[in-house]
Amino acid sequence: MQFNNWKLDKIENIHFKEFFDLIENNRNRIQKTFPVTVSNCVDLKTTEEFIAKNSQIEKEKTGYYFYVRNLDTNKLIGYIGIKKIDYYISKCEIFYFVDNDFEGKGIISKSVSEVINFCFHELKMNKIFICTSNINFGSQQIALKNGFVQEGTLREEFKNFEGVMEDINYYGLLKSDYEK
Repeated sequence: MQFNNWKLDKIENIHFKEFFDLIENNRNRIQKTFPVTVSNCVDLKTTEEFIAKNSQIEKEKTGYYFYVRNLDTNKLIGYIGIKKIDYYISKCEIFYFVDNDFEGKGIISKSVSEVINFCFHELKMNKIFICTSNINFGSQQIALKNGFVQEGTLREEFKNFEGVMEDINYYGLLKSDYEK
């Protein structure tokens, strides 16, 4: 999947060092909302193990990972994942972030749109959901821009990087709504 000056890349094309650099450049900004990723990428060794683990998860078809690459610089600028796949009831969760320097340019929104298409057409999901922090307005806007509906707030559903339980907004998108 390639666009103007960026493309979505798959895990087999990712080197752990470039993923570590993406996390390191955004660590302070994303540590509250991506505590698992940040804690698994504290140095090059743990990042390499994290990428290897995610590669295994993809082989087992229990999660998928996409990386947004800037074609001008060949650098990773974003990360999108699919997790909590439930093949029995055909639903999954997606998560995402973009490098601070590329926020507000529509790149992550368009990338999320491509991953949504993958979920509905390749994985045959009936529903995709996104959980966002109450304070993550950018993520909320991406969900809404891609047709998701806020279905509610889950109270104390997420433990952030500091170990504090937070409420999260739950957004859902049904395949039937997506195809309209």
